[in-house]
Amino acid sequence: GPCTECSCASGKEPGKDPSHTKKKENGDQLCVPKIFFGTRTHKQISQISRELKRTAYSCVPMTILSSRDYTCIHPLVSNSSNRNEMCVELLEGKHGKSCSFYHGAHKLSEQHALQPAPGLYQAWDIEDLVRLGRKLRACPYFAARELMVGADIVFCPYNYLLDPQIRDSMDINLKDQVVILDEAHNIEDCARESVSYGVTERQLRAAREELDFMVSNSIRQKHHEPLRAVCCSLI
Repeated sequence: GPCTECSCASGKEPGKDPSHTKKKENGDQLCVPKIFFGTRTHKQISQISRELKRTAYSCVPMTILSSRDYTCIHPLVSNSSNRNEMCVELLEGKHGKSCSFYHGAHKLSEQHALQPAPGLYQAWDIEDLVRLGRKLRACPYFAARELMVGADIVFCPYNYLLDPQIRDSMDINLKDQVVILDEAHNIEDCARESVSYGVTERQLRAAREELDFMVSNSIRQKHHEPLRAVCCSLI
């Protein structure tokens, strides 16, 4: 069927050394660096993977890191306004439920590794991964993260490389790796955005009302009064 030829093969050859190292002549291990390719938007990643497919390097093992907004296929979580929180709650089994897609993530990453014929290895994009994830009932978000281990090229939005918290949560280590930033003149704006936060006047008014309630009920007054003052001054 068409899905076996789906452009979801990352080109990870089964015989490839999984530890991603090459032996130097004196017996030391030389680590092969990964290429982290950062773009401004997710849309640009699909353009680049399309271009990669047309080159001689289309069979290089790759992955795309993106948020659950693009890769979650759980029927409840994907329609929620806070996907990250709901996903974590499911994985922790807080309400006695779990995520069957998460437990099948390896099916998707292995599917990339075990393609039947070398000719089928080629670059893929997020939509290809999600399509295959739905077919296999396997989580594209965690499969993409698993694929990072054996990938030579990792595509992701800038903030995955710039924001230390995201780097940490995604297990991205940039030491001795190659980093390419596409359209790097956008980096300043992106850095500003990652440390900025926007609130609406309605949110501020709601916060002030809650803080009024706390103060008038003598709940940790010395903490809540200064916060209320900040809300009032902003409003």
